[in-house]
Amino acid sequence: MTNKNMTNKKGAGQPPLYCSKPDHAKLDYSKLSTYSIKNRKSLVSRDDFAAPWTKGAGLGTFFDRLPAILAGKDIRNVIDAIAGAAQKNRQVCFGMGGHVVKTGMAPILIDLMEKGVITHLAMNGSCIIHDFEVAFTGRTSEDVAESLASGSFGMAKETSELLNQAIAMAHEQKTGLGRAVGRLIEDLNLPFKESSLTAAGTRLDLPVTVHVAIGTDIIHMHPGFDGAACGAATLHDFKTLASTIADLENGVFINAGSAVILPEVFLKALTLVRNLGHTVDDFTTVNLDFIRHYRPMTNVVNRPTQGRGKGYAIVGHHEILIPLIAAGVIEAL
Repeated sequence: MTNKNMTNKKGAGQPPLYCSKPDHAKLDYSKLSTYSIKNRKSLVSRDDFAAPWTKGAGLGTFFDRLPAILAGKDIRNVIDAIAGAAQKNRQVCFGMGGHVVKTGMAPILIDLMEKGVITHLAMNGSCIIHDFEVAFTGRTSEDVAESLASGSFGMAKETSELLNQAIAMAHEQKTGLGRAVGRLIEDLNLPFKESSLTAAGTRLDLPVTVHVAIGTDIIHMHPGFDGAACGAATLHDFKTLASTIADLENGVFINAGSAVILPEVFLKALTLVRNLGHTVDDFTTVNLDFIRHYRPMTNVVNRPTQGRGKGYAIVGHHEILIPLIAAGVIEAL
């Protein structure tokens, strides 16, 4: 039995089942223009390929055998820039988020501070929380998912009381927040102070600045928190950072793990010192993180280096990238 709905009646406006028109216009491929690959510029050469590892070879050999392609080339350029700045006594400013502390990088950074490589450490507000807790108990990083439901997240007594005491001390002494936290850790002689970045800054008389966005850190929830005192202390630290950035020519600025705060603070400090007449044009910026974010790429890697500078973004985990770069710098010095 025929289904009338399936019948293709003449004049019904339905397309024909088959079309005789070819899928593409007829092209004369014999007229294709070609050239010799020997005369072409190629972006990858076998001269840049990686070399296999030899058992017993040194770390310097490892870097030499990385491919001179993409991130393999970039990481060597970053190491050269940091080592070169250190050898010329230029600024190497290391900006960081709290995750850098939580991945166990404090000993690596303190070693670079002691060796005179890192000349300035710039932190967001979460860093002093983890830095203090490590110095106080040797441990940090609570289980947020577990404590959030009960309302106990961020309610550690000693963390809040002592850090808010440091804020009050910074206000009284008209100093920066990073220096105040470091002094408090040293004055209290906390049992694990050797792992504290802020204490290392105090001991070495090296600037450690803290750049706080009020409302982002657990200590801001506690009754002892003084927003005015914290604001004054972090403004003091911004001005200290700006003084470092004013001297960044032929130096390096690194942002590790801060997606918003440090890229914004760096950009403002840079435009401030340029406005005041300082030449900050030929320098290197580096962003290290396990994902590429808009602000670090825009405000650290791309925009600031549009003069003679160079910006690099290397994607990877802090716990691998930072020790690797640090080792390369130490080998190069």
